[in-house]
Amino acid sequence: MNDLRRAQRKSISGVMLVENSLNGASLGRIGNLSSTGLMLIAPRRLRENALYQVRFDLPGADGRAHAVEIGVHEQWTSAAVTPGQFWIGLRIIDIGNAEQALLDAWVRQPEYAAR
Repeated sequence: MNDLRRAQRKSISGVMLVENSLNGASLGRIGNLSSTGLMLIAPRRLRENALYQVRFDLPGADGRAHAVEIGVHEQWTSAAVTPGQFWIGLRIIDIGNAEQALLDAWVRQPEYAAR
């Protein structure tokens, strides 16, 4: 299988929850994260080809959790190995400069993925 991803992805060893910024609903947890997108592990499908504004906490180099709020576009969904769960690919389409810098630094530092 060819891996056509252009951005380095980091798996999440802990739990990084994602919520819908507009209504506070829990969407699931991050399975992996890059500077351009994320894979969400969710208990239900998201709308195909839909846009979402989401929020999650990302640990910074200072050891504190930093709120990241981004706009994402649903790219694909597939049934996960675990029954009743879905893997959902989301592409980042809107992110502030400070959040992008934080995300880029997180991706470059392997120790952040273990928190």
